[in-house]
Amino acid sequence: MPSDRRMFLSAGLGVTAALASRASGLTTSAQAVSLESPPLPGDVSLDADARAATAHDFGRLIHRQPRGVLRPASSTDIATLMRWAKDHGVKVAARGQGHSIYGRALVENGIVVDMGAMNSIRDIKADRVVVDAGATWRDLFEATLAHGLTPPVLTNYLGLSIGGTIAVGGIGAASSRHGMQTDNVIALDVVTGDGNELSCSATENPDLFDSVRAGLGQCGIVTRATLRLERAPERIRRFQLFYRDLPSLTADQRRVLTEGRFDQLQGAVLPDGRGGWRYQLDGAVSYGSGSAPDDRAVLSGLSDERSAAVIADLTYREDALAFGKFENLLRSKGQWSNPQPWLLTFLRGSNAERVAGDILAGLTGDAVGPFGRITVYPLLTRAFRTPLVRLPAEDVVFVFNLIRIPASNDAAAAERMATENRALYDRIREAGGVLYPVSAFAMSPFDWEVHFTSGWPQLREAKRRYDPGHLLTPGYNVF
Repeated sequence: MPSDRRMFLSAGLGVTAALASRASGLTTSAQAVSLESPPLPGDVSLDADARAATAHDFGRLIHRQPRGVLRPASSTDIATLMRWAKDHGVKVAARGQGHSIYGRALVENGIVVDMGAMNSIRDIKADRVVVDAGATWRDLFEATLAHGLTPPVLTNYLGLSIGGTIAVGGIGAASSRHGMQTDNVIALDVVTGDGNELSCSATENPDLFDSVRAGLGQCGIVTRATLRLERAPERIRRFQLFYRDLPSLTADQRRVLTEGRFDQLQGAVLPDGRGGWRYQLDGAVSYGSGSAPDDRAVLSGLSDERSAAVIADLTYREDALAFGKFENLLRSKGQWSNPQPWLLTFLRGSNAERVAGDILAGLTGDAVGPFGRITVYPLLTRAFRTPLVRLPAEDVVFVFNLIRIPASNDAAAAERMATENRALYDRIREAGGVLYPVSAFAMSPFDWEVHFTSGWPQLREAKRRYDPGHLLTPGYNVF
């Protein structure tokens, strides 16, 4: 098997980030700073390179030119900016690592708050850590692992910021056991849309706490988070199993999920390089020295093509950082900076095979590119407790994502994919599925109201209370 193909198959299967936008299709803007604009606070940069760097995101689909860029050293810097923005009606968007894919962290003629300098990891205890919102999950992981500790849920790609994933939920391979990353937040420090610095938790300002976690940045900018930690495993045994078709894959996924055979469970439908698909289950068992898992027991009764199985034994650190090798592969081929028109959703467990199968029947490998994938795997929903994280109301749901990685920088093709995403989302929503709000297509305020359903009044009231000027994170087009 060629080395590129082997790395592709062994890469992690899910990546999360924060995203959305009010424009449809590809949008480009190079709007200059208006001479009639109010004078900017002195610490907001008008540097052309800084403004250009924050006019696009990882998705490379939407471009919006900010008026200026703030690189805060503290939450007070952000609060000062927000009070100025409130007085002048200027929109503001926080930016972590810029990994949104449809302009969600961009702002036209407003101010981008570049959180990169607020990246300190402040206090590591046996059960929790205090960390600035601009730090990446990789930096946090490395710091806590040095103490034998880890966050319960890690995204497959660790180059995302703490604040970025808190804004959308933050899903990972261990989510069936531990929920979203937002379910493992103990407390937050937040600057609200009207410029107040507040702390919040389940007992202090709980309405803000429940509206900032997975609230798409609509009510406040997270500046610091207290996150839950647990003991890190020493090693991971990873099982990659291959199947002849989707029903065989999902049947075994359901079985191992119900029986709790894996500490991590994911899966994918992958281009096979010949115009067809390969079906992969990706499971992992954590263990310590002297307690290696029994492979025969783990794989007993499964219907995979056993001769194709790949079983790897890794340290916990090696496994957590594995997606970085895939990133390096894409960078080496120039594909990391191509447009990324992804679609991320949850299907009802009761009809997931039918809905996914119908969609797959209309797709070819070209729909995701040679290194793209369609992630398909089940989750138990009992661990999900964040009020604004939306899932189908069933005990089991299926992640269904089109991770499109086009082979070329073809703007027209990327626009077609974004248009197709909208049509697929409408089909999925009609079948009772739900969006994970990290997707490349336009959403209207009414779409968001439908998305949040029973959580909509909560978010609307929090927006009225904490961002009455509707200044924060306009890229989602929620209000």
